[in-house]
Amino acid sequence: MDILLSHGSILVLLAAVVGFFMAWGIGANDVANAMGTSVGSKALTIKQAIIIAMVFEFAGAYLAGGEVTFTIRKGIIDASYFVDRPDLLVFGMISALFAAATWLLIASALGWPVSTTHSIVGAIVGFAAIGVGVDAVEWGKVGGIVGSWIVTPLISGIIAFIIFNSAQKLIFDTDKPLEQAKRWVPMYMFLAGFVLSLVTILKGLKHIGLDVSFADGFLWAIGVAMVVAFIGKIFIARLKFDDTASRSTQYANVEKVFAILMIITACCMAFAHGSNDVANAIGPLAAVASIVGNEGKIGVESAIEWWILPLGGFGIVAGLALFGHKVIATIGQGITHLTPSRGFAAELAAASTVVIASGTGLPISTTQTLVGAVLGVGMARGIAAINMGVVRNIVVSWVITLPVGAGLSIVFFWMLKGMFAA
Repeated sequence: MDILLSHGSILVLLAAVVGFFMAWGIGANDVANAMGTSVGSKALTIKQAIIIAMVFEFAGAYLAGGEVTFTIRKGIIDASYFVDRPDLLVFGMISALFAAATWLLIASALGWPVSTTHSIVGAIVGFAAIGVGVDAVEWGKVGGIVGSWIVTPLISGIIAFIIFNSAQKLIFDTDKPLEQAKRWVPMYMFLAGFVLSLVTILKGLKHIGLDVSFADGFLWAIGVAMVVAFIGKIFIARLKFDDTASRSTQYANVEKVFAILMIITACCMAFAHGSNDVANAIGPLAAVASIVGNEGKIGVESAIEWWILPLGGFGIVAGLALFGHKVIATIGQGITHLTPSRGFAAELAAASTVVIASGTGLPISTTQTLVGAVLGVGMARGIAAINMGVVRNIVVSWVITLPVGAGLSIVFFWMLKGMFAA
C-alpha cells in the first residue's frame, strides 16, 4: 500500500507508456483483420487502407471504446486474491501490458497475425500464477481460449467456403454473369448490411452506454440491411456494362461491384475492431489508474480517465501507420490469391463468426477468425491454392502466443517488484 501512495504517479505514467506500446502493437498486428483482404484483393492500395483504417479504428476506439471501468480482462483472474496487496495487481497489469506488447512487436516484425486478446490473456495468467498462485487463475476460461484455436477458424472457414461457392454458382459460373450479379449482389449487400450492423451494435455501441439486447440488435440490423440492399440495388441498376463483352471482361466488371462491397465491410470491421479491441490496451491501464486513484481499493467503480481512450486510439493508429503493412501482406497475399469476390466472402464470414460468438459467449480471436475465413476461400479452390508454409507459421505463432506472453510477463513482474522493492 505504501508503494502506491509514494510511487502512484510514476506507476500510472509507466502504465500509460506500456498501454500506448500495447495499443501500438494492436494497430501493427490486429488491424490487418479489417484491411488485409481489401489490400490483397486490390480493392484498396496499402496507403488507402491505412488511411481508412486510421479514421475508422480511431473513431471506434474513441467514440465506442469507453465504459471500460475497472475490468480484469475476460474474468481471467480472481481479483479477490489481490485485496490485501493491490500493488501486486498494479505491477501485474503493467507487466502484462509490457509482455503482450513485446510479443506483438516481434510477431508483427515477422508478419505473423497473432491474437492480441490471447497475448494479453497469456500475460495476465503468467503474472497471476507466479505472483500470487495458480488458484488466482480461472483455468476454465483459459481452456476455452485453447479450444477456440480450433473452433473459431473452423466456423469462419466453413461460412467463407459456403459464401464463396454460392457466388461462384449463382454469378460466375452462369452464361450471363453481369445479369446475375445485378440480381444476386443486392442479396449479398443485405447479408453484409445485416451482419456488419449487428457486429457494430453488439460489439461497439455497448461501450457508449447503449446496451442493446441481442433480439433488439437483430431487428435493428434487419432494418439497416434492408436499406443497404435497396440503395445497392439502385446503384447497381444504374451501372452501364456491356452484356456482349467477353466473359473475362464481364468477370472483371462483376469484381468491381464486389470491390465496392469490400471497402464498406472493411470500414465497418475497422470501427467494430477499434471499439472492441482497444480494451486489450486500455483495460489494464484503466485498472492501474483506478487502483492508484482509489488509494489501493480494488473493485471500486470509477469513470475512465479522460486521457486513456485517446491514448489507446492514437496508439492503434501509430502502430498501423508505421508497422501494419507486414501483417496486412501476410493475410492479403501470403495465404492464398484473393480477388474482391473472394476477399468479400472471407470478410463477411469473419464478421458472421464474430456475431455468432457474441450471441453464444464463445471466446474469440478476430485474427484467427479472419485467417480461418481466408483458408476457407482457398480450400474452395483446392488445397493447391493455399500456401501451406505460411499457414504452418501462423498456426505455430498462435500456439506459442499464450506461453510466450506468460513467460515475458513473469520476467517483467519480478523486475518491477525488484525496482520498487516490493
